[in-house]
Order: sequence, then structure tokens, then C-alpha cells
Amino acid sequence: MTVRTLLLSAMLSAAALTGAVAQEAAAPKGLDVELNALAGSQKGCLFTFVAANGFAQDVSKVSFEFVIFNDKGTVERLALLDFRDLPAGKSKVRQFDVPGIKCETVKNLLINDAPVCEGEGIEKGRCMDGIVTRSKATAGLEG
Repeated sequence: MTVRTLLLSAMLSAAALTGAVAQEAAAPKGLDVELNALAGSQKGCLFTFVAANGFAQDVSKVSFEFVIFNDKGTVERLALLDFRDLPAGKSKVRQFDVPGIKCETVKNLLINDAPVCEGEGIEKGRCMDGIVTRSKATAGLEG
């Protein structure tokens, strides 16, 4: 290989890398859902979530179908939780008291789907695109 060929190859690699970084930065953002806490309640288990809307548009209504896994790794329950509205660029705390579940047996949650995802300029199914999940509770959360 000549120096000229090596230099050309390096320049093309740098251009490709710069393009990939720019494309990643321009990638549309989505929703961010954090399982923040689990607390025992009179009914069962109180789930506290922090949800953030990274879209440029408001989400007027969103509901998520959660799969709740127990300490044996099996499905304990499916729960449809209504997160209501999520304004663009804002975070909201939402709490759900799920009856008949002991918090200490909840090991993991999975957001299975977003059957309701509405807002001006938001296409059907958009709420699951690029969703980011995390947990600060004893149970995990996946999207």
C-alpha cells in the first residue's frame, strides 16, 4: 500500500465515522420510563414510575401493557397502566396500586406494548420506538 492509499483510506474512515455520529445525534428520541420504587400498600404493591417524553410533540394519552414477573421467573400478571398525558420535553411521576401482589416477590417488569399512544403528529406504535427503560427499585424493568 502506498502512503496515498493509506491516507485516502483514513479520510474515508473518518468521514464514515463522522456521518454515523451525526446520524445518531439526529436520531429521534423517544419515551423514557423508569421504575423508581415499589412500596407495600393495603391493596398490594404501589409501583412508582418516572416517565419522560423525548418527542418534539406532546403525547396526549399513553398506556403501557406491563408483564410482572415473580421471584420464580414466571408471569405473575399482565397489567394495563394508563400513564395519561406526557408533555414534550417533560417528566411525570405516575403511581399505580396493583392489588394482590407482594412487592418482595416482584423481580422484573417488561413493557410488552403501548396499545394506546396518541398525540398530534405521533404515529401508531411510536411510543415503543426507541423506548428507554431503567429501574432504581429492587425489580428490573425492560422495554
